[in-house]
Amino acid sequence: MSFIVAIDGPAGAGKGTITKQVGEKLGLMNIDTGAMFRCVTLGMLQEKIGIEEEKEIQKLLEKIEIDMKENGTFFLNGEEKKKKIREDEVNNSVSPVSLIPIVRKKLLELQRKIAEGKDVIMEGRDIGTVVFPNANVKIYLDATPEERAKRRVKQNQEKGIVCSYEEVLQGIMERDKRDSSREIAPLKQADDAIYIDSSDMTIQEVVTKIITLIEEKKRKGEC
Repeated sequence: MSFIVAIDGPAGAGKGTITKQVGEKLGLMNIDTGAMFRCVTLGMLQEKIGIEEEKEIQKLLEKIEIDMKENGTFFLNGEEKKKKIREDEVNNSVSPVSLIPIVRKKLLELQRKIAEGKDVIMEGRDIGTVVFPNANVKIYLDATPEERAKRRVKQNQEKGIVCSYEEVLQGIMERDKRDSSREIAPLKQADDAIYIDSSDMTIQEVVTKIITLIEEKKRKGEC
């Protein structure tokens, strides 16, 4: 029987880092949904398929093989693509691909299949509302747009990427609006999700809080 922890929230809230650390500390399998969309995007780019070519996309989805190993590395059609799916070409194309209904349907089925019989932690925009509405623990991780912009600027600086705080803040606010207003799987907090504002918290404080919440639910027999 599976044990599922779902962590949702806007871009820049720290979901990826937090999910990875909680998963490692509790022995939960971390399923990177974003990497799965990136695999499909890479497949479309390799086959030179446009986002409007629904028939060609369907053909690709019928033959594509996406597999995730225990260490979190993704394989596309039997080949390891850990670095390839993070390159600029994929970065610039994955957002519209993630909104294609047949792609979301295919990956929803795959995400649930990977999680069968496993203890899993998963982060995204609609994990607690669409992918695993019956998750044992649901967290909505948030932070103010200003704080998320500061974090993103710092991350970019560490990578040698030059950008202004104002540009990043504007981009985050526009992304929030798109994510929350889109027709397909919009970003929103599940009714039974626990809200955490990480604006004034360190990564370790958030990790500790989430682990405590999970352990409390287990002790109370709510999971």
